[in-house]
Amino acid sequence: MKLVKAMATVAGLTGLSRIAGFARDVLTASYLGAGPIADAFFVALKLPNFFRRVTAEGAFSIAFVPIYAKKLELEGQEKADQFASNAFMVMLCALSIFTLLALMFMPYLIMAIAPGFGDEGRFDLAVEFSRITFPYLLFMSLTALLGGVLNAHNRFAPFAVAPVLFNLSLIAAILASDDFDTVGHALSCGLFVAGVLQFLYLLMSALKSNVRIEIKMPKLDADAKRVLRLMGPAVLGAGVVHINLFVDLIIGSFLEEGSISYLYYADRLNQLPLGVVGIAVGTALLPILSKAMTQEDVSEARDLYNRALEYCLLLALPAAIALAVIPLPLITVLFERGAFDATDSMTTAGVLMAYAIGLPAYISVKVFSTVHWSREDTKTPVKISIVATVLNIILSLISIQFIGVIGIALATGLTGWLQFYLHIQALKGHESARLDARFVSNAPKIILSSCIMGAGVYGLAQLLWVYLFEGAFILQISVLVAVVSLGVLLYTACALMFKIINPKDVKSLLRKRRKS
Repeated sequence: MKLVKAMATVAGLTGLSRIAGFARDVLTASYLGAGPIADAFFVALKLPNFFRRVTAEGAFSIAFVPIYAKKLELEGQEKADQFASNAFMVMLCALSIFTLLALMFMPYLIMAIAPGFGDEGRFDLAVEFSRITFPYLLFMSLTALLGGVLNAHNRFAPFAVAPVLFNLSLIAAILASDDFDTVGHALSCGLFVAGVLQFLYLLMSALKSNVRIEIKMPKLDADAKRVLRLMGPAVLGAGVVHINLFVDLIIGSFLEEGSISYLYYADRLNQLPLGVVGIAVGTALLPILSKAMTQEDVSEARDLYNRALEYCLLLALPAAIALAVIPLPLITVLFERGAFDATDSMTTAGVLMAYAIGLPAYISVKVFSTVHWSREDTKTPVKISIVATVLNIILSLISIQFIGVIGIALATGLTGWLQFYLHIQALKGHESARLDARFVSNAPKIILSSCIMGAGVYGLAQLLWVYLFEGAFILQISVLVAVVSLGVLLYTACALMFKIINPKDVKSLLRKRRKS
């Protein structure tokens, strides 16, 4: 129940962030559309986020959080704070230098990640926007460190709620866009402000939790070297995973104008379950599983692994099926207005359907990777990621010849299942990663329940098809809510009927939350 409570906290607050994110995306689609300015901004958005995910939320967290959690468990708060303070200063110094170099050489970075931006308009805008957005990397990397510290103290809420500030900052920027040269300029400035706000919020949260980060000269002591040593393969592994994003950008930059925007908008919907479930599992599982490994509690570790995998399947599979069976109504109702037209909706819906194919696999991979990281094994995920990335590039280059930008998303979805298979093989023989009887029993029931839900959602959408595409926005959104609500009710009924969900566990969790 400890894992469920932590996951529920993170998932609930991440869900709140995603709702704010949808409001932001609806406004972005309306004001920005899917043209050259949008393509340039989305490159500027992805550039700092790539390095953030690789260095901060990727390799650094993988290396830092298990060590910090073990220090807190075995050596106490003071030693853990000293370790965190030194790591904070090492990151601050290293990323400050890296950010300055990136700002100086930004045109070359844009040439590398979007070589298809041959026209001066998109290229110049991408360089200009990226110089505004890139410092976001520094602030969010420090935010991720503070978030990892708080998670190790079982305080999951602050880091989970921080993205709400990100979305509110960008919404404010869009609404104030008349005061900027373009909406892209406004959004770029909003991104920079978002990084500052999230950092200040996490810093205050850490101070309130009696975590003391001292500002002093960084030292490459034994602990720092240990983090860097673990980060080596983790940087490569996380980098390889997110290189897929840049492969999408590079290939997409050679396709028709708007292709990068289609990938972005589809990925935003795909990221709703991937973010809410994946982040909740990864954030909650890593510190708890690391403590179980430290105490050599194989039984606890195995139960954590199985429940995390079960909850992933329980939440991710129905979401993937829903995205796959009604992609056009979702894209049309949420995004089609202003600068975003029906042609944009059709292409984006195809991209979303292709992305959805790999959604359950990518969420499950987060659980598998966490098992490796908690054991301080950062090499196995690297090897798997390298194989998957090579296949992703090959599949993308082949499939775009036949289905254009949709082929990029299809390659990404199929590659997720390759990673799923390779992780399963790699974890064979690990006692803590053996499937238990409850998971083996529930998995087929979850698959059947998801299929029943998908059939119901598709059938109702077909009956109400005309109302999803015509009339006022309030009618469209009401019909879409009705379709989604039917899916939720059908799936919940099946889960209860097949006894996948135990009502007693839910009541117990709710009682504990009320008491706390």
